[in-house]
Amino acid sequence: MKGKKVLLGVTGSIAAYKTAILVRLLVKAGAEVKVIMTPSAVDFITPLTLATLSKNPVGVNYFNPDNGVWDSHVSYGLWADVMIVAPATADTLSKMAHGICDNLLLATYLSARCPVFFAPAMDLDMYLHPATQNNIQKLISYGNKLIPSGNGELASGLYGEGRMEEAEVVFEVLNNFFLNGKSLKGKKALVTAGPTYEAIDPVRFIGNRSSGKMGFALAQSLANLGAEVTLVSGPTSIQISHPLIKRVNVESAEQMFVACLSEFKKMDVVVMAAAVADYKPSFEVHEKIKKKNIDLSLSLVQTKDILKTMGEQKSATQLLVGFALETENELENAKVKLAKKNLDFIVLNSLNDKGAGFNFDTNKVTIINRAGKEFLLPMKSKAAIADYIVALLVDAISK
Repeated sequence: MKGKKVLLGVTGSIAAYKTAILVRLLVKAGAEVKVIMTPSAVDFITPLTLATLSKNPVGVNYFNPDNGVWDSHVSYGLWADVMIVAPATADTLSKMAHGICDNLLLATYLSARCPVFFAPAMDLDMYLHPATQNNIQKLISYGNKLIPSGNGELASGLYGEGRMEEAEVVFEVLNNFFLNGKSLKGKKALVTAGPTYEAIDPVRFIGNRSSGKMGFALAQSLANLGAEVTLVSGPTSIQISHPLIKRVNVESAEQMFVACLSEFKKMDVVVMAAAVADYKPSFEVHEKIKKKNIDLSLSLVQTKDILKTMGEQKSATQLLVGFALETENELENAKVKLAKKNLDFIVLNSLNDKGAGFNFDTNKVTIINRAGKEFLLPMKSKAAIADYIVALLVDAISK
């Protein structure tokens, strides 16, 4: 991010308060930041605040009568390496999609020669309205890059989509953009995803509700940054297509153990996102068990601990990431697992959080590194969570 020129467009939304944090993060990372605000945005955050944080004057109108300075939208558009409109209200999205140019921000958008990102922010029903969704798709078709809204409590009191992503996530999206897909070039990564099925007989099995969405998002994010990814997946209907991803399908914990350990020593990064069964039937019946008028008891034995085995074998140059799904004493249990299994990071999520966990497109996690530092991410898409995790890994590799 150092030396990059970031042009931030701020529109009239309560989410404008997040831009102060975003500007601070960008400047701290070495970026040069200029801010343009719509006239309505100044009702939510002052130009003085953003000018102080960015160390640059803030543009609101074409002409400032106080100092006689003309703010040229063309100059802004030529100056920037990237432009981001955040928050982007429904009104501004509509104007951007249809080429309406009635303020300095919109004129600059139409003049910009750099890539443009936009982070929508509005209430649930506005966000889901077909007109808004069509405008978003139209902007994407123009080549603009969407930072999807997150789920959570909205200003109206409703709960759902429409929240502008947190400043920390927006920062990581921009940071990854400037990495230009090369930060992990030449690195090899192993990712596990999905559940395992432990056979009882040819028909029945012990399994869990994991969809594999988190693991697949991580594989995609790693590959997008140039890593050669081996994705070991349990049974899932998800499809993935990327030239740098090699998919290995397995069913049982034993098969996942063999597939992972055969690749482990070649890997620079290992992210174990699969929900591997801790127990399996002590024996498998090779014919379907017939129903009888008696109770059926299953004897279970522990499966091999893939993550612990890797932690015992990993070298000083390898990064190992584990996941912990907890329902009680969550942080304490995750930290114990981090130390016990010799991990570099652990990603904690809870079944107690609405919208997080199995089968959702969203998640809410706390990431803990080896030093004990905690990174709390509010509810957001699993793709955004994956990008944040990968950004932490890139940072760890570069040190």
